[in-house]
Amino acid sequence: MPEEEARRNRVFLVVVDDSPERAVALQYACLRVKHSGGRVALLRVLEPAGQTEWAGIGALLAEERRAEAEQLMGGLAAQVNEITGGVPIILIREGDPREELLKLLAEDPRVSILVLAAAGGGSGPGPLISALVGRHAHRLKVPMTIVPPSLTQEDLQRVT
Repeated sequence: MPEEEARRNRVFLVVVDDSPERAVALQYACLRVKHSGGRVALLRVLEPAGQTEWAGIGALLAEERRAEAEQLMGGLAAQVNEITGGVPIILIREGDPREELLKLLAEDPRVSILVLAAAGGGSGPGPLISALVGRHAHRLKVPMTIVPPSLTQEDLQRVT
């Protein structure tokens, strides 16, 4: 029974950025959860607002970015629920995306697998993946699944 419980408790973390490839990473994580158990976690990192002359304007911009992130995450949470039947863990942080991801992985033992989609268009894997398999590989404490951006729904069903 401990093995079954471990399966139910594992968390597939998907970084929610603005790339079109995000959709395939999310779909992959959801199908893995649906077929083998666990939960999906969604991480959105908001980059800090630049300096403004008036603090009130900076605070207003930060509130707007947060509201937009919450709206996006709500829509994605509905997708996750539709596919998996479960409610995802929603995480919104502010800072450098790479640093916030690495901090989260160090702080949260629930995360079992990091799911990222490679960048499309032959431009390389993307800056986050490049950093995580390069200079910051020693800081990565969970397995990372890199999903090719060209996978179709049939491909995703087959590999999950």
